[in-house]
Amino acid sequence: MPGFDPGIPGIIMASHPSESFEQDDPLSMEPEWTELTWFVAHCRPRTEKKLSEFCLEQGYEHRLPVYRSVKTYVRKRVVFEKPLFPGYLFARVEKRHRQMLVQNRYVANVLNIHDQAEFVGQLEDIYRALDAQVEIRVSPEIKAGLQVRIKSGPMRGIEAWVESRAKMSDVHLRLDFIGQAVVVKIQADDLELI
Repeated sequence: MPGFDPGIPGIIMASHPSESFEQDDPLSMEPEWTELTWFVAHCRPRTEKKLSEFCLEQGYEHRLPVYRSVKTYVRKRVVFEKPLFPGYLFARVEKRHRQMLVQNRYVANVLNIHDQAEFVGQLEDIYRALDAQVEIRVSPEIKAGLQVRIKSGPMRGIEAWVESRAKMSDVHLRLDFIGQAVVVKIQADDLELI
């Protein structure tokens, strides 16, 4: 998939769907059932990395965006990788394999994504922000604001939403489907109104 590089920090992925779960149902062989489709796995608390390991074992392509968090203890500094969207993992599997995700003990629910192209574009934008190593934080909900386009720098061309109308420096990169967004610090000079 363009825009995703296995070497980028923050990407945990597998690339080939597993053939280990086959159904004898003749419908499972129709193109609709064998087409790769993105799903959102809503994970049980603190199980995102375990679900990612399961997806790797099964050969499912998936994304678990992570960011680095540094904690300083007495005489010791530890770097943690934490899920950018706690409670969510994004998997691309054949529709006939969806049930394997639903039945997994780490999954609370599997959500369908209706606009696959829009979702992929938004996910690529998130990974571009992670790759650019800009300051990043998660916003629990997307607030109304001005829509802008980033006109310079490594994230040039990304369309986003201004967090605050008073200052045009906090920009949302939207991942609408789960009602969360990533906020990136951008200078007002690098933005243009759409």
